[in-house]
Amino acid sequence: MKNATALQIEVRTATPDQMKDIYGLAIQAIPTGISFESAQAIIGNKSAFITKVQDLFPDPAILHDPLKQWEVFYREEFNETHDFSEIKIPEKRECFNRLIIVPKGMTMNRAYKACEKHFPCWRYNNDLDTRVPTNDRTPSESYAIWVRDRVEADEELKKLSANDLVDQKVGGITLLERILLELKYFRETGKHLDIKNVTLCSGSRDADGDVPNACWDGGKFGVSWDYCDYRYSCLRSREAVSL
Repeated sequence: MKNATALQIEVRTATPDQMKDIYGLAIQAIPTGISFESAQAIIGNKSAFITKVQDLFPDPAILHDPLKQWEVFYREEFNETHDFSEIKIPEKRECFNRLIIVPKGMTMNRAYKACEKHFPCWRYNNDLDTRVPTNDRTPSESYAIWVRDRVEADEELKKLSANDLVDQKVGGITLLERILLELKYFRETGKHLDIKNVTLCSGSRDADGDVPNACWDGGKFGVSWDYCDYRYSCLRSREAVSL
């Protein structure tokens, strides 16, 4: 699948009312008691002032391209430079609108640590990389998947255990993918996923053969586990479309 146009996202232009509000905020942000010298310094270096203001607004090219968004994500969160322009993207299915890019060499421990910098976290084992050794996908090379773009895990998969999903040949999100999704969503919205339910990370198994899960509970992002045959209404996987 070619990346050039298939992943383009429509970005709407701001309305006149929105622009009016932004202009008003800009006026409010300028201090009324600014000194003569400070005012003159700004006037004398207009280009620097304009650049700082423009930096507040995202680059339209990034807004249109989810691959570039992930490149920015890894640069800002992990100090890594990636070029995902040639990455192979699975064929998109209806309603699967959230792209997740996992770069070569990424680990669960690193992703979890990045989450800790932004919000409270809890995990059932301090070394997730060792504790969760079996995964449907591992980043020996960078890869991409699609999942449904929603806050709560898939309603379609409620009351289905990991064993049920294997029998039905439904591929699920891995723990690493779910942690990265949590962080990406938080950066975009300031909010969290799985407020009411729990994502069963059915694409992963821990060292005991159990299944990790993740949710936002008690003011924390929590990583825990369930038995392979556990099924209840709030425990749901997120189906993954992969190559």
